Amino acid sequence: MRVSKRASAAAAIAAVALVAAGCGGGDDDSDTSGNTDKTANGAITIDGTQPANPLLPSNTSETGGGDILDFMWTGLINYPPGGGDPVNAVAESIDTTDAQTYTVKIKKGVKFHDGTEVKAKNFIEAWNFTANSENGQQQASFFSDIAGYEDVHTEDPDGEEGPQKAPPPKAQTMSGLASVDDYTFTIKLAAANSIFPVKLGYSAYYPMPDSFFAASDKNEWGKKPVGNGPVKFVSWSDNVEIKLTRFDEYTLDDKVKIKDVTVKLYQEDTAAYADLQANNLDFQQQVPASALAGEKWKSDLGNRALDVPIPVQQLIAFPIYDKRFQNKDLRRAVSLSINREEIASKIFFNTRKPSTNWAAPGTPGAEAFACSTCKYDPEAAKAALQAAGGFQGEMVLYYNADASHKDWMEAAANSVASTLGIKVRAEGMPTFAVFRQNIDAHKMTGPYRAGWQADYPAAENWLGPLYVTGGGSNDGLYSNAQVDALYKEGSQAADEAAANAKFAEAIKIVDEEVPSIPVVSVSQQSGISNRIASSVKTNWVGSIDLSTVELV
Repeated sequence: MRVSKRASAAAAIAAVALVAAGCGGGDDDSDTSGNTDKTANGAITIDGTQPANPLLPSNTSETGGGDILDFMWTGLINYPPGGGDPVNAVAESIDTTDAQTYTVKIKKGVKFHDGTEVKAKNFIEAWNFTANSENGQQQASFFSDIAGYEDVHTEDPDGEEGPQKAPPPKAQTMSGLASVDDYTFTIKLAAANSIFPVKLGYSAYYPMPDSFFAASDKNEWGKKPVGNGPVKFVSWSDNVEIKLTRFDEYTLDDKVKIKDVTVKLYQEDTAAYADLQANNLDFQQQVPASALAGEKWKSDLGNRALDVPIPVQQLIAFPIYDKRFQNKDLRRAVSLSINREEIASKIFFNTRKPSTNWAAPGTPGAEAFACSTCKYDPEAAKAALQAAGGFQGEMVLYYNADASHKDWMEAAANSVASTLGIKVRAEGMPTFAVFRQNIDAHKMTGPYRAGWQADYPAAENWLGPLYVTGGGSNDGLYSNAQVDALYKEGSQAADEAAANAKFAEAIKIVDEEVPSIPVVSVSQQSGISNRIASSVKTNWVGSIDLSTVELV
């Protein structure tokens, strides 16, 4: 899951209201602004997790790597911290008269970290690379709106496990992308689409430097990546830390004031929290669940505590490629047997809200995304299990053990077991990276924890990547031709309201077939050290906004 993105051409799209607010839970006062000299030469540490893959925008769909990408790159548009309409970043303008052909002008003088200038070709070539199925990039489906996508992206007819292979693409480049000059390019979509500009700040749409295309081993390049954002790569020690430093030639508005940033890759969020309490860590994005009891984190951190609404849901997803989970009645039974109210109150101490919708609260256009199986209904759950013909053997719910998922996943497993009278347990995998590698390889043998952090603020983002055939984060391989058709109709609607109406029709089918289970929507509890000025903000998805960091 990931986040961000938009432009002046998308001004009609409503934005999610997100505010990073200090809780003020303690008595100690912290400075609201920093020391300029100390900041300019200073360094901070923030918590993170080992990226699942090399740092390539085209092949990263999880937050461990995604947060680093968002630090290191700047896209055509940005989503402002605190919410509000998207603003142009690398884009000078994004214009259209028919919602089908967009003209993008980019700002002159924006540089990659190797000193080369960002030009129109760097977007066009990056997007063509990602979309081309021969390159096997996870984010390819984000380019399916563009004319000519079908010519560069072919599907394996019997999946990765089958004997057949995907046919070679007819072309290497999408016909809908054309360079006008060094700083101007056009995007022609297969059909009118009023939502498309909103996507353009997401990491899949980042530009790539010439050195990437010259590299014979793209994954090796991704271990020492070159971006165009306010900080640049220094080093990466697996499962230990990723070091970044300020890019002093950065010319856009979100320059960082701090000099060095180290992302510490923790295996346990409790260890990160201990460092935070001791002021040995300067920012923890999510304090562990154990610190939420009795609002302990507020008394622990005082004015260093931050409460941040974010567009995130915790889910349990089904590996539908496993025959044991292909019966929709079984999936409905599991969903109806989970007591979300109890999980929200007893595990998360009411810092989470039971899910009632297939999108996070406040998502524009998702008012009609109601989840009918998100209620706890033991009798309906038992009836659904009976309709499914029961479940044989043991059902194991998997989660990554390097964050606070053990308690709520065990609570979910216990709720399913006691309601349905079947054997269910929860089991942790050691790290998020290992967990994701198993998911990406379609090797999961039971329902597993999933979380979706919006890529951009639109209802479409809670449908297309997750439940459309071939979607970039459709990890369970759910597929329904009607959902695909309705999604395509919505994506090709020139009018936003008409698009959202089609997406709502599609989500009703998803709701009936339950390919995953929304469990709780998330409010983020973060913390800062006593070295950070309280004027710090998070971006719209809760990651620290480095441009607002000052040392006191």
